Amino acid sequence: MAQFEFVEWLVQWLMNQDIFEFEWDEGNSTKSAVKHGIEVETAEQFFQNNDCLVPLGIQVAPKANEPRFGALGMDLLGNRLSVCFTIRAGKIRVISIRPMSQVERKRYATLREK
Repeated sequence: MAQFEFVEWLVQWLMNQDIFEFEWDEGNSTKSAVKHGIEVETAEQFFQNNDCLVPLGIQVAPKANEPRFGALGMDLLGNRLSVCFTIRAGKIRVISIRPMSQVERKRYATLREK
């Protein structure tokens, strides 16, 4: 499981966006749908539902070629999701989005209480 280190600017950036722009291509637009049944529209809704969004921070392990970030949250139907993404030229590029694990559900509940 990926490990994240909290970064304050990520919270500010995610919470202060009025409109998110996304970068999709053949690879990242179909991967989560095939692996986890989560479509592009659901991934975009995840970021629009920022009342439920809990940024985890920057990924510190495993190492990646570019900065990756993690967040926990819900889509507009209330499905609890975990997302890994990068930011390229101000656009969100989703690496992976999937249902939260049991460990992530507990962490999400704890972080939402704060």
